[in-house]
Amino acid sequence: MFTGIIETTGTIRQIISSGTNKTFWVESPVSNQFSIDQSVAHNGVCLTVEEIQNNTHRVTAIDETLQKTNLSSWELNTTVNIERCMQMNGRIDGHIVQGHVDTIATCINTIAKDGSWEYEFEFDPQFGPLIIEKGSIALNGTSLTIFNVTKNGFTVAIIPYTYHHTSMQYLKKGDAVNIEFDMIGKYVNRFLQLK
Repeated sequence: MFTGIIETTGTIRQIISSGTNKTFWVESPVSNQFSIDQSVAHNGVCLTVEEIQNNTHRVTAIDETLQKTNLSSWELNTTVNIERCMQMNGRIDGHIVQGHVDTIATCINTIAKDGSWEYEFEFDPQFGPLIIEKGSIALNGTSLTIFNVTKNGFTVAIIPYTYHHTSMQYLKKGDAVNIEFDMIGKYVNRFLQLK
């Protein structure tokens, strides 16, 4: 489990394709603090650390993950958000994030607001029931509050700290982002479908 409060960013240093899988070597300031078999969120996708070498670590994404996330579009030098799993001995900032991406959204507009930034996103309308005005969402693993909600879109506002400490600063119109909808909303939606 994660909180959506990004710890640092990492850089993709090597990509290896093997069958339908892709293995990534990621360089980050915290890679040498990881342990083998640890769960780490990469752009909101929970991946298992398989190997560590100095300040890089290796993770593998299988076909299912590559099809449902933006990992298949990662290239060398792509910047990704990194978050280690939450610790249950303190406050939980953000919201509960599983690291299980539901779908991707496309950035359709970016607006610099002289001290903050707004990003507008569009996604498959089948997921529309899972978002609410002022609700929580994880975008590339970052816990954010959404507004201007429509049946297939929403907007987020980014404060300077988040902009400068996550990969949001590199996001541009047309880019795909990983979305994980709020877990409570997903359970409520499922319950109503089964009634």
